[in-house]
Amino acid sequence: MADPATYRPKPGEIPTSPGVYRFRDPHGRVIYVGKAKNLRARLSNYFQDVAHLHHRTQTMVTTAASVEWTVVGTEVEALALEYSWIKEYDPRFNVKYRDDKSYPYLAVTMAEEVPRAQVMRGAKRRGTRYFGPYGHAWAIRETLDLLLRVFPIRTCSSGVYRRAHQTGRPCLLGYIDKCSAPCVGRISVDDHKQLAQDFCDFMAGDTQRFERRLTARMNEAAASMEYEQAARLRDDIQALRRATEKNAVVLPDATDADVFALAGDELEAAVQVFHVRGGRIRGQRGWVVEKVEDVTDAELVEHLLQQVYGAVEDARAAADGSGDASADAAADAAARREARDAVPREVLVPELPPDPAQMTAWLSGLRGARVELRVPQRGDKRELAGTVRANAEHALALHRTRRAGDLTTRSQALREIQEALGLESAPLRIECYDVSHTQGTYQSASMVVFEDGLPRKSEYRTFSVRGPEGDGARDDTAAMHEVITRRFRRYLADRLAAGDLELDDGDDREGGDSPDGVARPRSGPVPAEEPGERKRFAYPPNLVVVDGGPPQVAAAQRALDELGVTDVALCGLAKRLEEVWLPGEDYPVILQRSSEGLYLLQRVRDEAHRFAITQHRRRRSKGMTASVLDDVPGLGPARRKALLSTFGSVKRLRAAGVDEIAQVPGMGRRTAEAVVAALAADGGSAPSNQDGPATGMLGA
Repeated sequence: MADPATYRPKPGEIPTSPGVYRFRDPHGRVIYVGKAKNLRARLSNYFQDVAHLHHRTQTMVTTAASVEWTVVGTEVEALALEYSWIKEYDPRFNVKYRDDKSYPYLAVTMAEEVPRAQVMRGAKRRGTRYFGPYGHAWAIRETLDLLLRVFPIRTCSSGVYRRAHQTGRPCLLGYIDKCSAPCVGRISVDDHKQLAQDFCDFMAGDTQRFERRLTARMNEAAASMEYEQAARLRDDIQALRRATEKNAVVLPDATDADVFALAGDELEAAVQVFHVRGGRIRGQRGWVVEKVEDVTDAELVEHLLQQVYGAVEDARAAADGSGDASADAAADAAARREARDAVPREVLVPELPPDPAQMTAWLSGLRGARVELRVPQRGDKRELAGTVRANAEHALALHRTRRAGDLTTRSQALREIQEALGLESAPLRIECYDVSHTQGTYQSASMVVFEDGLPRKSEYRTFSVRGPEGDGARDDTAAMHEVITRRFRRYLADRLAAGDLELDDGDDREGGDSPDGVARPRSGPVPAEEPGERKRFAYPPNLVVVDGGPPQVAAAQRALDELGVTDVALCGLAKRLEEVWLPGEDYPVILQRSSEGLYLLQRVRDEAHRFAITQHRRRRSKGMTASVLDDVPGLGPARRKALLSTFGSVKRLRAAGVDEIAQVPGMGRRTAEAVVAALAADGGSAPSNQDGPATGMLGA
């Protein structure tokens, strides 16, 4: 662990202006991002006697090797830049709000020519209106089924819509009046889009307008003695009321508010938010937070608001950077509307953030109108805040029953691995490798990454094993040697490329010289806008785990030795007896069956095995469905499909001439000539299954 004094900047170097700072580890990876009204005063707190720091802060400053800062004009700019850097670098020591589940939304794809209503999860897409989140997908479908009586908009998939348009017959929903059937022209595209807009307005809370409209039409139909029509309109009104009554009024005066609550202890906290629109609860979300940094409840609230509403700023930035001048006005209008929907007039929190005025100004800027940030003191809002807190307490109790996510358990597992393998520090980053093949064919390998005992799937990698002749390795040990060599050769190359700009050049300033002679990241100011984060392979693991025993471990160690990598620990986990093998050792390390460390190693190994098999099956499936047409220049999937649909099989395609092939939609004469040349070069060696009807990609 590093001594913070080795990278402490000189006293006069740090400005007293507001700004954002970040700590980097010896490999240049950002491990913590923070902001300050006064950078000098804030950073000086990190360089006091380490014994006086909170134990989490101690771990952070002794893991770091440099500190950088950026001066900004205002505290609101610091808040925005801090959010941007946390999102970009995902620092290990910053609080992370993880959704306790993937919440479904009712989404209307208004950007499409014929909008569609559907259940959506995951990242939000531009041009789509979202309502929710809901606790369950069935709640969305139940609400949507009621509203389709009044707003019969499209809900079918693109494939069903195209098929109905081609055949001229609507799907079942069109026959039972749950869809206005734009696919067959029962309603024009423009009228259907207006119908979808009305649906969105109703879901956004404008319910009375549509109920009054239907009531007026029902009275007109009754006055004209069109009683069947009046009865249908009466049923439509009742459907609207049932859909509205599903969300009881919890706040008066059509209040728009987000109500937050926290419940937790020194190690973790649960967060819940109720989204209230028009006085009704329109959605609920929850997070579980592991307090990897020393933060108060007020600071937790600040980080939470940054994460929840920071997506609005991202959407605006995406709209500004679209580059489509003709769509600028529409994009701006959509961004403003989404901002008003996402940032309500009131944000009710359990405790005000450290600087309420700064946060209020930021939220008001996102909404484009005044936002009130406060703690509810009495009345209905305080009662609702109590209900939200009860939900947070329940979520925290549920989370504590899940041992896999328990910070204490993971810390114990890492400590046991450190002690068993004789490591200097806990292996905070573990990489595991496995090889998969079928009798030597389609050889594939996987690299999975666990950080702080949890999988980091964004950094998983796969390898296609080539071998010296390009046809695969001779056995598993050769394949493991190749994979480890390729991974760490890339690590050395990326570190060298990134280090040219970021590493200390060995000047004589205080803390500039490294005692071990190794170049370290340099402390000092940095611009707010700089090149992106270093490539993922530029960061080495603390521990490499290979799936196998002494032969695989020896092959991996030989690869590391050849590359001169000496700062990475290595072990192997053999499946038969779950023995841990170290390089050059005659006997394995035996961990107790009940050991949390062994359980973590097994999880890492099993995840690498699963990921390797997935990659192998993907390659094998692709190889078994290859076609002679795959390698024709300029012939993509759409054109291949058009050719096979027109001629029915490769046999008939061989008999066709250039002129016939060029007449297929999407084909040109040059591409047709390339197809004929490829089939001639193939020499008719395709297997007999190509002579039958073409139902997809054909074997070669």
